[in-house]
Amino acid sequence: MNILITGYNGFIGSNLTVALSEHHLIGVDLYAGNTVNKHIDWSNLNTINTVDCIIHLAGKAHDTKNSSTADEYYEINVGLTKTIFGQFLKSSATKFIFFSSVKAVADSVVVDRLTEEVSSNPLTPYGRSKLEAEKFIINEFDKWKKEDLAKGKDAEMKKVYILRPCMIYGPGNKGNLNLLFKVQQKGLPWPLGAFDNKRSFCSIDNILFVIKRLIDGNIEDGIYQVADDEALSTNELIRLIALSQNKNAKILNIPVQSIKAIARIGDMLHLPLNSERLKKLTESYLVSNNKLKNALGIAKMPYTVLDCMNETLESFKQLH
Repeated sequence: MNILITGYNGFIGSNLTVALSEHHLIGVDLYAGNTVNKHIDWSNLNTINTVDCIIHLAGKAHDTKNSSTADEYYEINVGLTKTIFGQFLKSSATKFIFFSSVKAVADSVVVDRLTEEVSSNPLTPYGRSKLEAEKFIINEFDKWKKEDLAKGKDAEMKKVYILRPCMIYGPGNKGNLNLLFKVQQKGLPWPLGAFDNKRSFCSIDNILFVIKRLIDGNIEDGIYQVADDEALSTNELIRLIALSQNKNAKILNIPVQSIKAIARIGDMLHLPLNSERLKKLTESYLVSNNKLKNALGIAKMPYTVLDCMNETLESFKQLH
């Protein structure tokens, strides 16, 4: 197949190009990499005439330092989506896979588990920009289908998938998980033991499994959340990290309000521990993947959080 991937040099893209190496891959990114058969710039999208599938990964990730403006998120997350989806509707491609985020729905989960039926109410520029991109895709696709039906064409030939993954991790991944690993490696105690939480994660292995099934199968299109079946608390994650380093986890139970006060100071002084990062590390955020599993016809995801997390932590040893 001819598959076009935007943002192919990123974490997901670099793994995806390896997983789909048997196909002819066309990459769109800010700079040329060596993992695709052909690289093109965003300005040359109109040179692509024959593709079978478009996977849109490119976007601006959530900035935990809050240094990005709302306009930056909208320019990239919405603007690029408009460009590439317009190309999809004009092209011969039959499948469009868009990577959104659970943050397009909610910054905090107030129900037992987040489902696709929960009304979207993102509070951050990142989440709002992802939701705006989703709405654009849905509205434009609906208009396109109505126009094709009016012309007597088969509008069912094209399928659009909007994926909402939760926190993605895997070997080579950076971010909060890497930060936790560094803290434990230095032998520093974990001060957030008083926070009681459960979080859903999504391994890159399960992401790649889902994408392959969407490409190869006849899966009903729509919006799908992507997550591992099992959840972890931050304290459980700290214990796994310590175990991977052959250490005993040092977990302190400092009062929650004291920690939150320190995080507010971090907001003002731009320290590694700020309110945004504290929220990411300690809040409960459980995501249901039942709709996706039902669509794929599987009872459980093929990769477990324990196996994939341990593999990820082993890979961190090579980096530090």
